[in-house]
Amino acid sequence: MIFFIIFISLMMMERLVEIVYARHNEKKMKRNGAIEVGADHYKWIVLLHVFFFISLTVEVIWKGGELGKYWFVFFALFLFAQLGRFWTLLTLGKYWNTKIIVLPGEKRVRKGPYRWLKHPNYLIVAIELFSLPLIFEAVFTSFLFVIGHVVLIYFIRIPLEEKALQQLLV
Repeated sequence: MIFFIIFISLMMMERLVEIVYARHNEKKMKRNGAIEVGADHYKWIVLLHVFFFISLTVEVIWKGGELGKYWFVFFALFLFAQLGRFWTLLTLGKYWNTKIIVLPGEKRVRKGPYRWLKHPNYLIVAIELFSLPLIFEAVFTSFLFVIGHVVLIYFIRIPLEEKALQQLLV
């Protein structure tokens, strides 16, 4: 149980640091003329992630807080996703954000993982939502929130983002 508490605390701290970084980038980009698109859906993404951590904590405590039988496989997958997360963050740099914020006239980023995928971070988040709970055998949380993430991202977020990028970028 102590490993879970440390692990989940580190994950929440990482997310808080990312939110601070995103807000910094948002303010700077908006000062330079950036436009936010699709703000209405953002609350659902935030709620999905908040309820993910709540569900994960409840399910892990309910199951006794032990590592799963194949925890090392899911931990390795999770670490791989973390490397991808930092790669996308570093690649986008000042453009990285948790919201859809586009600076008109800029070029679409096509380096780093964006050479191969238009939206690598969404795949990375899906891998995190899948693998992190399975480290602790929280199967319900894993599958419920991967499905929720895919629905929000595939049917709402990506279409909004693609439309904004096509309209506002060079």
